[in-house]
Amino acid sequence: MSLDKEKLEIVKATAPVLKKNSIEIGKHFYELLFTKVPELRNIFNQTNQKRGLQQEALVYSVYAAGENIDSMENINQLVERIAEKHVSLGVKPEQYPIVGEVLIEAVQDVLGDAATDDVIEAWRAAYDYIANLFIEIEKKKFDKTEQQEGGWTGFREFVVDEKIQETSDVVSLCLKPKDGQPIAAYKAGQYLTIKADIDGEPHTHMRQYSLSGPSGKDYYKISVKREKGHGDWPDGVVSGYLHDQAREGDTLELSAPAGDFTITSEKGPIVLLSGGIGLTPVVGMLDTIAEKDPNRPVTFIHATQNSSAHAMKAHIEQIAADHANVSSFVCYDSPSDADRTSRNYDKEGFVDLPWLQSILSCGNKADFYCCGPAPFMKAVDQGLKEWGVSSEKRHYELFNPVSMLNERSEEKEAAIL
Repeated sequence: MSLDKEKLEIVKATAPVLKKNSIEIGKHFYELLFTKVPELRNIFNQTNQKRGLQQEALVYSVYAAGENIDSMENINQLVERIAEKHVSLGVKPEQYPIVGEVLIEAVQDVLGDAATDDVIEAWRAAYDYIANLFIEIEKKKFDKTEQQEGGWTGFREFVVDEKIQETSDVVSLCLKPKDGQPIAAYKAGQYLTIKADIDGEPHTHMRQYSLSGPSGKDYYKISVKREKGHGDWPDGVVSGYLHDQAREGDTLELSAPAGDFTITSEKGPIVLLSGGIGLTPVVGMLDTIAEKDPNRPVTFIHATQNSSAHAMKAHIEQIAADHANVSSFVCYDSPSDADRTSRNYDKEGFVDLPWLQSILSCGNKADFYCCGPAPFMKAVDQGLKEWGVSSEKRHYELFNPVSMLNERSEEKEAAIL
């Protein structure tokens, strides 16, 4: 399927209009969708809905696809990331048409007279084109996931084998398959999707949590931060459930590992940068390199508030002590008096370019893998750009669905669904 030249030009010309109105269109879209198809609430993150985070992300991604409709290779990373998320959530081909119709209706309602028949017809054709692209990509991913050893599609029951309190706000869960059968291997940096039916909650909740341990074991390990609400933002429903209600021996439903934030470079030094709970996927990368590639230089840099918020601190220190190829650095922005007395960190304040330049013996020739809150990620990305680190060597995971980062100059700003 392809778009004719006239429709293609209309889509590209009007894509900025969708971007400009993305918040309003996104908000109206979800209102319409959940009214028309209430069961789809089970797929979308309802906490992020209440926080207003997903509304803009959806239309921003549609805008990015429309702007690049004749050169989708420009946004390969965005397409790959969304497809991985859809596979992890179990999105079905038959769900695309209803979502498309609701999206077009939302665009019409918000844009009013600007949404002429020609514009709507062009965007309807563009949506069909984009949907078919995702359906095709996702089918291949579903098939690959199901056919690998220990793989499965849909959701599978796992038992909480061990629950570890890492800090007051971070808990790790070790999960073993209830059926006792093999489990799928995964690439360091990927995540699991948990499906939770929680007492008192009207909808099923699905959340992605990064795998925080190495592959090849008979269990999966995830580490979850309690998401605390503030102001009008509610507490995280699933993170609170896993902290307060999930017990050893309880059963959770999981989809197979997914995600595109993985080590793609095969040689040369690696720098792993994390902020807060963003350490979960990069700790998995650190474990994997230490175990399987012990001659590869790796620098692990973690930024957090202080030692009381520093999850897996002892584990990381032990890896650095046991492996000559591993260097570890810690940055606290609010060290406690005890931290200052023991000097158990390397920098007070925030990660910045001068400090990175002072500690990295590999200079800017490494591959950089970064994960953390949006402000942390943007600061790191800007610093690496100033240092001349090419886009091909800057790799990111974004937990926040509305976080936008110039991951590649030709991709513009990519929103994650």
